[in-house]
Amino acid sequence: MTNQILEKLLYSTLYIILFIYDVLTLPLYFFIQRPWKNLELANKCKSKCISSDRHQATYKSDHPIGEYHKLVIKEQADTLEKVFSLVTKIHANRNCLGTRSILEEHEEVQADGKIMKKYIMGSYKWRSFRDAELEAQHFGRGVRELGVIPRERVAIFAETRAEWMIAAQGLFKHSCGVATIYATLGEDGITHAINQTEVSVVITSHDLMPKVKKILDKVPLVRTIIYFEDQLHKTNIDGLEKLNVMGYRDVVEMGKRSTFANVSPTKDDLAILMYTSGSTGVPKGVLLTHNNLLTTMKGFLDFYDIYPTDILLGLLPLAHCYELLAECCSMLAGVPIGYSSPLTLIDSSPKISKGQVGDARMLKPTVMTSVPLLLDRIVKGIRDKVDKGPLMTRILFYFAYNYKKKWFKRGYGTPIVDRIVFKKVKNIIGGNLRAVVSGGAPLSPETHETIRLCLCVNTAQGYGCTETSASGSLMDKYDMSTGRSGCPVTTNYIRLINWEEGNYFVTNRPNPQGEVLIGGENIADGYYKMPEETEGSFYEDETARWFRTGDVGEIQSDGTIKIIDRKKDLVKLQHGEYISLGRIESILKTCKVVENVCIYADSTKTYCMALVQPAERGLMDLAESIGINQDFDDLCENQDVIKAANDLLANYGRERGLNKFEIPTKIALCKELWTPDSGLVTAAFKIKRKDVQKKYQNVINKLYR
Repeated sequence: MTNQILEKLLYSTLYIILFIYDVLTLPLYFFIQRPWKNLELANKCKSKCISSDRHQATYKSDHPIGEYHKLVIKEQADTLEKVFSLVTKIHANRNCLGTRSILEEHEEVQADGKIMKKYIMGSYKWRSFRDAELEAQHFGRGVRELGVIPRERVAIFAETRAEWMIAAQGLFKHSCGVATIYATLGEDGITHAINQTEVSVVITSHDLMPKVKKILDKVPLVRTIIYFEDQLHKTNIDGLEKLNVMGYRDVVEMGKRSTFANVSPTKDDLAILMYTSGSTGVPKGVLLTHNNLLTTMKGFLDFYDIYPTDILLGLLPLAHCYELLAECCSMLAGVPIGYSSPLTLIDSSPKISKGQVGDARMLKPTVMTSVPLLLDRIVKGIRDKVDKGPLMTRILFYFAYNYKKKWFKRGYGTPIVDRIVFKKVKNIIGGNLRAVVSGGAPLSPETHETIRLCLCVNTAQGYGCTETSASGSLMDKYDMSTGRSGCPVTTNYIRLINWEEGNYFVTNRPNPQGEVLIGGENIADGYYKMPEETEGSFYEDETARWFRTGDVGEIQSDGTIKIIDRKKDLVKLQHGEYISLGRIESILKTCKVVENVCIYADSTKTYCMALVQPAERGLMDLAESIGINQDFDDLCENQDVIKAANDLLANYGRERGLNKFEIPTKIALCKELWTPDSGLVTAAFKIKRKDVQKKYQNVINKLYR
């Protein structure tokens, strides 16, 4: 009762203080920030319908072409190889690629008694654009010395790092196609990709060498392995005597002595054979030409608001074209890229020794690309820390959050509140971050809003896929909305076509709805060695080449697109209600007790249920709140804890607009980790629905009894 009185008193005091502050400062902010202009730009129409009938509607962006787009056209830089040569001429001596030095690894006793290996780390060491380009020249020639011929494919199976980018650029200089394989892909997926592409050379890393060794008997065509060296440890190559195994630096040194000339690719040559993470079946190899990728680059450059003073945090997998092209766009603007990993990103990351600074605080990036999974974790971390803090801190944070949200919607910034309340939160990612672009999956409105307000950054969501070279739509810097994916990128079209089974029609009111197709020169040639799948997913007409995404979209009144459903995720319950499994998952996965969630629905039943991989800390806090103190595995089987988690998820879903029939009636807590190695999620941590269902079929049967 005392806390409630104190809370009301504090809220009243803060309200009075800020009311007086608003009255005194509003005229000044009105003329300086020009909120009417911000709202006008936010609400302006962003695309137009260029053709429509009762079956389809096609949309094109109204966004103007930017200076970097014009530069690429002017310089006739129609391949990634030409772009890299161009940026080297323009930005020769500027910092290009940065790697943080690791000085020492030691064992450290944790609070729970466990012993973990931690790093003592130094500063970032930089290659200039000229250094990076010269190293790429040498690496490409070194690979030629190993017997690779122009237009042969080479596989890169490695984590994101500077050497990954340099190796790819070196291969492009000899028209070699790069087969990219996610570092987190399971053994079967890696084996499939290497065998299907018939590569003889695999580029990997010190950390992934054990995975490569495990599959060598299954990849008979591989004759050469090149590995990126570790900063501290020598790579163990025992058991690889039958192969030609070389370190990256040795290949570069070999290339310095080589006389091979560059063999520049054409725009229609294969640049990337990119393996999708594969939420169903084995990964598919997507054929992407230089022209496909450059088309996306030009579109990104029109929306991607970057300056030479920026610093990009390189974190996402370069094995996906989204990160690869974002980094290429940054380099074109002369933006340095500092590489990091989830193990060393922030001060509390698993590999950062006590008292050491994480990569983000050392690098102080201004721009980063992200995926919803990472942003969801940041939001959960922020809220958990605030909720466990002192009452005064909690009240101040949420009051400031709601205050900023109110003025943001009116077109105003809140610089004083940002400095006083949100500065510590912003410092988690270095303190200078101004823009985040999220892609790969839908970003929940709650996460979008929290990142935007608490990190004080312009947060944009994009929409695309590997088959469209990561391009489709993107929010511009003025868009203040959440839950939408912006307007078509300048270099492609978006088309809606009727999907009768789901009752989605372009004639629907107030907004057209339908299956989303993306068209343009960014559309892939197809799937490698999969003609039937290619024919079913791609087609051409007089307007463009098109890819059927399988997503269902709605065009808003301002010309932006909102993804509202997915054809494969739609299930009709016994009473006739349609539910979208993916939509429910995207909402519930932001709950503090959820690490990941898979919704299952049987069309012969009246309700859905949820298989939940719990967030360990969140579950233990929930159990403690109801007086239960057990280890994590026991909590997952405790019926009282399961009921409490079920009630929490139900309330959470209702508060966020889920209908009664969309809320899971029963749940199971799955104590096993869902990782790519387990086969339950893709390398991008998307649910592999059929595999999850197969593993937990007995659990599902019990829940439906």
